[in-house]
Amino acid sequence: MQQEKAYREALDWIHGLGRFGIKPGLERVKAMLELLGNPHQGIRFVHVAGTNGKGSTAAMLASILRAAGYSVGLYTSPYLLSFTNRMAVNNADIDQEDLVMLVAKIKPIVEKLQADPELGHPTEFEVVTVLALAYFAAGGVDLVVLEVGLGGRLDATNVVTPLLSIITNISLEHTEVLGNTIEEIAFEKAGVIKAKKPLITAAEDQRALGVFEKRCNELDCPYYRVFPPREAGEPPADQRPLSIIRQITEDGQFFDYYGFNSEQQDLFIPLRGKYQLLNASTALAATELLAESGFTISSEALRQGLAETVWPGRLELLQKNPLLIMDGAHNPAAMEKLAEAVPRYFKYKRLILVIGMLADKDMAAMLKSILPLSDLIVFTRPLLPRAADPQSVAAFALEHFNLEQEFYVLSDHREAFKKALELAGPEDAILVTGSLYTVSDVRAYYVGQDSEQS
Repeated sequence: MQQEKAYREALDWIHGLGRFGIKPGLERVKAMLELLGNPHQGIRFVHVAGTNGKGSTAAMLASILRAAGYSVGLYTSPYLLSFTNRMAVNNADIDQEDLVMLVAKIKPIVEKLQADPELGHPTEFEVVTVLALAYFAAGGVDLVVLEVGLGGRLDATNVVTPLLSIITNISLEHTEVLGNTIEEIAFEKAGVIKAKKPLITAAEDQRALGVFEKRCNELDCPYYRVFPPREAGEPPADQRPLSIIRQITEDGQFFDYYGFNSEQQDLFIPLRGKYQLLNASTALAATELLAESGFTISSEALRQGLAETVWPGRLELLQKNPLLIMDGAHNPAAMEKLAEAVPRYFKYKRLILVIGMLADKDMAAMLKSILPLSDLIVFTRPLLPRAADPQSVAAFALEHFNLEQEFYVLSDHREAFKKALELAGPEDAILVTGSLYTVSDVRAYYVGQDSEQS
């Protein structure tokens, strides 16, 4: 009971830092790490940036390295059910007790920075990043797969010098912070590229690729591109690495990988969506480059690591009869991919959509992709101040998309989910999407837990 109270108090303190918003820049993170003795300088990293797919890519890479016998840290955001999901070693989340001790250690440092008029108060993400780096250093891990929070150049994670950098893809997002064009956003993402360290990118937009190539030339970095997956029956292209789909099942997908210098047949990932094969190719390409830094990874470890990847809330199937699918698509590019994937990977009679979005997202573009797929719609919202009002979203859909489907507006995510269950027949599918926060809230209710999202 005492430990639970201490954990709640630590979480309240961390989330209380949210009032300081987003403040791009590395000065405060560097200052905190300096006062901690720069624990990150003794760690090897793979740094993962991108618009979508960076979490899945990071999870697959970490799982492969773990299967190869290495001790691996994984830092991701946001979390799905518990704050402790954000930092894990060997697939085990940080213990609540360890988090409480780390918070106690960093609190005086945060207070010291707050009193400095030049630095000011650190943000929540900055503090959490420092907590994670200190945790991984104390754990003596062999490598950390570190996911960027926002952008790259001025993101709090960009204080590390990785063995290699990954940029999964680029689309318009967070334009108020990162810029209004693909080139501007690519420039921010390219900030994770470090001198003479390889870059792997799965981006397809030529404008973004041009930015990355230029930056790699400036920094004398090896530049590698991962190519989109191909359908079964198509011969391997000269362009590598890439994946070729062998078989799609309800539980995942089988594929062949054609890498820089290797080929792997009949691999399996328990993740759905053609885009996950691009992410898998990216993770596999990273293992080939990591071999040059001394990381020995066998074919068996590749196979095992991919098959054991756990990354919930991304085209996740939680039950059958009716199907219950959850996906945290939160921007137009992700929603478009989701709309393509659902009818291909699942068979159903009707699709009941439960959707809750954040107010700062491109509502029109997201709804344009997903609404035509649905037969019934339940508009709701996540438990977050930044959530879009579901009544306004429904009104927008009626006005701009001539909404003909039967729909309901239920602000309480639990009531929305219960309504979807009530409407669904055994041959139907329920899709919960719009934000990872919506997925977190509904998923927590489904499994009988309280979500810690805030």
